[in-house]
Amino acid sequence: MSRPILNRFLLFSLIGIALAIGINEITFLFLKSEAGRAPGQVELVIPAGTADKIARGEAQSAIPANMVFVTGDVLLVKNEDNVTHMLGPLFIPAGASASMNLDNAENLAMSCSFQPTKYFGLDIREPVDWGTRLFALFISGIPLGLLLALYSFIVWPVRTTVNSNQ
Repeated sequence: MSRPILNRFLLFSLIGIALAIGINEITFLFLKSEAGRAPGQVELVIPAGTADKIARGEAQSAIPANMVFVTGDVLLVKNEDNVTHMLGPLFIPAGASASMNLDNAENLAMSCSFQPTKYFGLDIREPVDWGTRLFALFISGIPLGLLLALYSFIVWPVRTTVNSNQ
């Protein structure tokens, strides 16, 4: 392979990786979600009067219908109501709290007593870390750079010199 061709492949591979960094990071900023954080303890408070609202068919505005977690999170449910509540396997007496380890990435719809629908959605995702972002960079940057290099040969062909001393 001649030097100009190799140089062009290297140049456009670097350009492709630089473009991929920009595109991936801008996309990550726009799509940033709960999965972009480290695992920790997430607290869900059941406010006083929730059972009365549920009995009237009203949703408690302080409680979301679904929550997003990352693997390794611990969900701590505090019951400030005067009635015992349940969330899936958790039995939470009035004035008490219970916790659940969220170790597997999955989508769950758990039965619960503090939602009018009687279901509570848990979306447990793998955390987006630097390893994930680097993998995305290489899986998009290298092919993009190679495609740019190939297209550059169509737009700017490599000129070769012909030896006329034969």
